[in-house]
Amino acid sequence: MHAFDVLGDPVRRRILELLAEGEQTSGAVTAVVRAEFGISQPAVSQHLKVLRENGFATVRAEGTRRLYEVRHEPLQDVDAWLTPFRRYWTPRLAALATEIARGKRGRRDQPEE
Repeated sequence: MHAFDVLGDPVRRRILELLAEGEQTSGAVTAVVRAEFGISQPAVSQHLKVLRENGFATVRAEGTRRLYEVRHEPLQDVDAWLTPFRRYWTPRLAALATEIARGKRGRRDQPEE
């Protein structure tokens, strides 16, 4: 399955967001995803399986718990694919950062009343 096929599903993207925060138990992931998407535990397990089988996540057993962690390598492939498109947003983000800095500097330089 191509990386964008894996990432095309909003549930899998959300699971990756959760895993990006750090290692998570399958129960913790399931609780969040069930609450947000209203899908069953077996459906969440299927999404975790897709992420594992396509290299986006790893799992390790700790007693009866299963701990999932994001793998960065497939995301590097996505990042590389995005490289030619960065020219569309990088200058705008740089300009925004400049304006934010100017605003902070302006507030700092104003005398207090």
